[in-house]
Amino acid sequence: MAMGTVRSASDDEDGLDATPMSEINVTPMVDVMLVLLIIFMVAAPLMTTGVPVQLPKTTAAKVAQSQKPLEVSIDKDGNPFIAKDGFTSETILPRLKQLKAENPDQVVLVRGDRDVPYGKIMEVMGLVGQAGFTKVSLIAQSGGGAPAAGAAR
Repeated sequence: MAMGTVRSASDDEDGLDATPMSEINVTPMVDVMLVLLIIFMVAAPLMTTGVPVQLPKTTAAKVAQSQKPLEVSIDKDGNPFIAKDGFTSETILPRLKQLKAENPDQVVLVRGDRDVPYGKIMEVMGLVGQAGFTKVSLIAQSGGGAPAAGAAR
C-alpha cells in the first residue's frame, strides 16, 4: 500500500504542497516544563519545614561559637601585622607558630594593601603556611565597599 499524497489540480495552481508534517512542536512542552519547574522551585522549600514542636528549656551551656579569625595584614610599606601588632618578615613566623600551637583550628585572614606587590603578599602567605595554618583566606574589598573574603587554600 502506498502512502503518497493526493494532489489536486488546485494544489498545483496555488503552489501549496499537501505533504503531511512529521515534526513535533516542542514549544508547548517546554512551556509546561518551565511552569512545573517554577512551581517545584517555590514549593520545595515549603515542603522541608518540619513538624512544629515546642522545645524544652535546658540549663546546659551553649555550644561554643566559632572563634574570631586571626587577621594578618600587610601595610602599604610591606610590613606584616598580626591584629594590630607589627612584625618583620623574620619575627612573624615564630609568633604564627605560637598562635598555631595555642589554637590548631584557627582561621587566618590575610589582608594586603592594594599598593603592596603581589610577591610580598605571597611571601607572608607562605609564612602563614609554614606556621602550619591550613584555613587561610584572602580578604578583598567588594565593589559595594563591604569586605569580602575569598578562599585561597
